[in-house]
Amino acid sequence: MERTTSPASPPLPDAARLPGSTGDPGVAELPDAAGLLDGIPGQRAARPTAPPVERPGERCAEGPAEPLARTGRAPRPRRPAGFRVRVPVPFTLAYAAVLAGTAYFAEHADPALVHALHQGSSTDVAHLLQTPALVMVASALWLAGGFASPFTLGFVVVLTALERRIGGARTAVVFLAGHVLATLATEVPVGLGVLVGWLPDSSLHRLDYGISFGVAASVGALAGLLGPWPRGLLLVAFGGMLLQDLIAYTDPLTNWGHLIALAIGVALWPWARRRPLTARHLTGRHMAAGA
Repeated sequence: MERTTSPASPPLPDAARLPGSTGDPGVAELPDAAGLLDGIPGQRAARPTAPPVERPGERCAEGPAEPLARTGRAPRPRRPAGFRVRVPVPFTLAYAAVLAGTAYFAEHADPALVHALHQGSSTDVAHLLQTPALVMVASALWLAGGFASPFTLGFVVVLTALERRIGGARTAVVFLAGHVLATLATEVPVGLGVLVGWLPDSSLHRLDYGISFGVAASVGALAGLLGPWPRGLLLVAFGGMLLQDLIAYTDPLTNWGHLIALAIGVALWPWARRRPLTARHLTGRHMAAGA
């Protein structure tokens, strides 16, 4: 059966008015009907397919992926193969290793040889008059009493805490100040006593070595870096122990040296509390002076 146009159907548009027409009424250019079904009116043209959206971090078929967007936090760099672990207290650990070596040698070597080395390292009046710098350094390389001495444990604990607060260089200064000044404060009166005849000549060769003066000064300096309550407890406990040794009167010269070294550490509080000048502080001062 032949399909005809119903009377209600709208008239067909003029071919010359169609979009894309050349104006020739005999030749009408109709829109492209590819992809449309025959006999179904009112079909919409196919929408163009949108290109794929490439997200950061994904790889599309058209090309490589874009780099990831930067965030506010930078990625942590990987450690190189030869990365070195930072030692927190190098002075304390190195000095403790030296003391451990000399203490082991003193326990296992020939007693006569050990006594001769101790005598040659003694900071008595005779050696201080001949080679003061040598005996000051050599006497600080031995542990009086060995590993069982309470100053050995105090050395590790106190110098570690002090070096973590003020650094290795200033810790060494505190230790040497107590060791040298307390030694001079105890040996100079001995020399004067022998000179005026109050003490025998044998007092010029008394055996004096060890690290106790340096440890006592470090305890005094560390107390100044603590809070009020820990500071008071540390000074009362350590000072009471030193006074008890002095009252026992077993070695009064050394016991007085411990108290003097503790006072030297306390006298270093203002210097120990002062923050060291870093490169940033020096740069800021130069810029302020230039302005």
